[in-house]
Amino acid sequence: MTMDTQKLLRALPKTDELLRRDDLSALAVTVPRAVVTDAVRDAVDSVREAILSGEAPAFDADSIANDAIARATDRMLPSLRPVINATGIIVHTNLGRSRLSEDALRAVVEVAGNYSTLEYDVATGERGSRHAHVERLICELTGAEAAMAVNNNAAAVLLAIAGLAARKEAIVSRGQQVEIGGSFRIPDVMRQSGAKMVEVGATNKTHLADYENAITPKTGLLLKVHSSNFRVVGFTETVSLEDLVALGAKHAVPVYEDQGSGVLIDLAPYGLPDEPTVRSSIEAGVDVVSVSGDKLLGGPQAGILAGKKAVIDRLKKHPLARALRLDKMTLAALEATLRLYLDPARALREIPTLRMLTETPECVATRALKLVDDIIAATGDAMWVAAMPDVSRAGGGALPLADIPTTIVTMSPRTMSANDLESALRLGNPTIVARIRDGRVVLDPRTLAPHEADLVVARLAEIASGE
Repeated sequence: MTMDTQKLLRALPKTDELLRRDDLSALAVTVPRAVVTDAVRDAVDSVREAILSGEAPAFDADSIANDAIARATDRMLPSLRPVINATGIIVHTNLGRSRLSEDALRAVVEVAGNYSTLEYDVATGERGSRHAHVERLICELTGAEAAMAVNNNAAAVLLAIAGLAARKEAIVSRGQQVEIGGSFRIPDVMRQSGAKMVEVGATNKTHLADYENAITPKTGLLLKVHSSNFRVVGFTETVSLEDLVALGAKHAVPVYEDQGSGVLIDLAPYGLPDEPTVRSSIEAGVDVVSVSGDKLLGGPQAGILAGKKAVIDRLKKHPLARALRLDKMTLAALEATLRLYLDPARALREIPTLRMLTETPECVATRALKLVDDIIAATGDAMWVAAMPDVSRAGGGALPLADIPTTIVTMSPRTMSANDLESALRLGNPTIVARIRDGRVVLDPRTLAPHEADLVVARLAEIASGE
């Protein structure tokens, strides 16, 4: 170790000295003192390691204290926090899928801050069922005899197969052995459920006879996986749900459809691809159908199972049902979301996912042009800004072929790269998630709430001014 290195190490301020500074003492009033102390030690250690590595950075007590304050403040930030989604991906899996309606938010707050009727029947004064909070609504909206909800659709798939086909055979088309997401694959679910998967047909074509020829006395389930997050096109053929239901009835084998995304309102009139509604599957006679609560339905993360009473009652009694049950806050959000669907027009207005999916291209274009004007007014000549046509995406593995017309705002900063601007938006407060295309930062107003557009403009003004 050189003399210069030793001199620098001796010059490092002591932890106790730094903690006595006015700025760090003031911070300790709002931040736990242990956190401040750890941050000071880390800041000092960071400089010490740099000195020992030969970097010999310039430092003083002020610079180390400022570093400690930044570290302590950062540690107190919640890891799970809101972000502004400017990507144009409506159901963004990495950003929490669907944003909730105001009704759902109020319901969560009211239930979370109080005791509730989670498993209490007010009418009788006795223990109630948590399924009751959403079952009646689901049945009313879908025509099902009975229903229940679990913590996501993957859980619903596992429960349905385990409850109906454990130690039996479950027949599924080769073309429907999909990976739902996060390496969650139908063959893996089969193994975990205790069912034996029987593959029929080919990747691109499966016929009704393929199912019928595979039925044996050991068959416990006919499974149909709707291609909500993928499409096989070209020389293809699948068996209709109606035909599969008729085959199941002929052989007394229950039929289960995993619909995936889940649609309660027909979205085809809004220019979106035709997707089967949950009601259409129930009307086709399926024994049970499962859907997500947080994709096209626009509610919280949940898996909804609806169908015939005998089947749902059987699933409610399965040991997995308790392990996969919903908590009170999710139930509150789901109930409030489903209640909005009683008035379809109101659901389209007030459920953010539906509103974003069905907003007209003209409305988005108007908002995009206003955003361009606001950005230019706030940033001057700091960047080149323009609006141009593009497409938004449903996201979340839903409507994979849907090109949703939109108008994006593109920005080319004059004094920094597009990557630097994207990073400044992402790392700032608030966190703004944009995307880069053709060397420009892109904002899609379709996924921006009106008040969020103002926040984006304010942040861009800060970046343009060097803050």
